[in-house]
Amino acid sequence: MNANPFLGVVFHWLGGLASGSFYVPYRFVRKWSWEVYWLVGGFFSWIIAPWILASLKTNDLVTVLSSASAGTLGWAYFWGAMWGLGGLTFGLTMRYLGMSLGMGVALGYCAAFGTLMPPIFHGEFVPKILGTVSGQVILVGVGICLLGIAVAGMAGMSKEREMSYEQKRATIKEFNFVKGILMATFSGVMSACFAYGLDAATPIADLSRRHGTPELWTGLPKLCVVLLGGFTSNFIWCAYLNVRNRTGYQYFSPTLREEHVESPAKTVCGPVAPGASAVPRLSNYFFSALAGTTWYMQFFFYTMGETQMGDYKFSSWTLHMASIIIFSSLWGIALKEWKGSSGFTKTLLFLGLLMLIFSTVVVGLGNYLGVAPASP
Repeated sequence: MNANPFLGVVFHWLGGLASGSFYVPYRFVRKWSWEVYWLVGGFFSWIIAPWILASLKTNDLVTVLSSASAGTLGWAYFWGAMWGLGGLTFGLTMRYLGMSLGMGVALGYCAAFGTLMPPIFHGEFVPKILGTVSGQVILVGVGICLLGIAVAGMAGMSKEREMSYEQKRATIKEFNFVKGILMATFSGVMSACFAYGLDAATPIADLSRRHGTPELWTGLPKLCVVLLGGFTSNFIWCAYLNVRNRTGYQYFSPTLREEHVESPAKTVCGPVAPGASAVPRLSNYFFSALAGTTWYMQFFFYTMGETQMGDYKFSSWTLHMASIIIFSSLWGIALKEWKGSSGFTKTLLFLGLLMLIFSTVVVGLGNYLGVAPASP
C-alpha cells in the first residue's frame, strides 16, 4: 500500500479526538476513588481493547508476538512501563489543572521529547531531516506545533491568574496549580516513552506484515506489548492506593463505607451528599469502560496514521499531540473551563489552536513531499 500522508493526518486527527475526549466519561463516575475508576478503565485501555482489535484485524497475532526477539519484546515492554508512570500522573494532572491547561502543559513536553528523540537515537536527524527538503518542512511543522502548544499553555496560565479560587473549584473540583504543574511536567516527559516503545516494537510490525496482515493494521500487535508495560505500572500503583486508602472494596461493594462518605473531597469522584452511601456500580463500570476504550482508540488510529507517513514516521507523534490539544481544548470550552476568562486569554487560546491546526497541515505537506514521485 502506497503512503498517503494526508490520509495519515486524518487518522491522527481521529486519534486526537479520541484522546482529547476520553476523560469526559470519567466525569459521570460517582462515589468511586480515583484509583478504582482509573484501573477499571485501564483494563479496557491496556488489555481488553488492544487484544480484541489486534486479534480481529491482524493475522496470527500470537504467532507474531511469540516470533519476536526477547530484546524487541523487552524494550517495548520497558518503555511501555515507563510511559505508564507518565500516564498515572497524567490522570492527576487532569484532576488538579483540568483538561485545557493540564493537557496543554503535559503534552508540550511530550511532543518535544517524543517527536525528536527517536530520529536522534537512530542517527537520522541530520541526514534524513536536516538534509532533505521534506524533512526541513516537517521540522518547521514541528516547530509551529511546539510554539502553538506554548501559546495554548500561556492561555491556560493567563486563565489561572484571572479566575478566583472559587471559580476554579467550580469547574475543577480539586484544582491545585502547583501540584498540577509538577505532575504535568513529570507526566509529559515520561509519556514520551510511548513513542520510544512504538519505535522499539517496529520489528513486531514487520513480522505481522510478513504474516499477511494488511499494512494499515500492522501496528496493532505493537500496542499489545507496549500497553502491557503501561498496565503493569498502573496496576501496581492503583493496587498500592487501594491498600493505603482502603478502597479495594469499592470494585464490588454497592455502598460506600462511612469513612469515605464523610470525606468525599479526598477520595471520591463527584459530589456526595452527607449520609449518602449507595454506589451506582453499573453506570460506573459502563462509563469507566467507555473512557478506557475511547482512550485506546487514539492509538488504534495512531498506528493507522503511522503507516501512511512514509519515511518520516517520527512526525506522527507531533500530529498526535497537536490533535489531542486541539480537541481537549474544545472540550474544555464546552465544559465551561474557560468561563470567566478575559478576551485576551480567549484570543491566546484561539491563536494557539490555529497554530496547532496549521502545524498538522505543514507536517502533512512535508510527508507528502517525501513520498511524492519525482517529476520526469
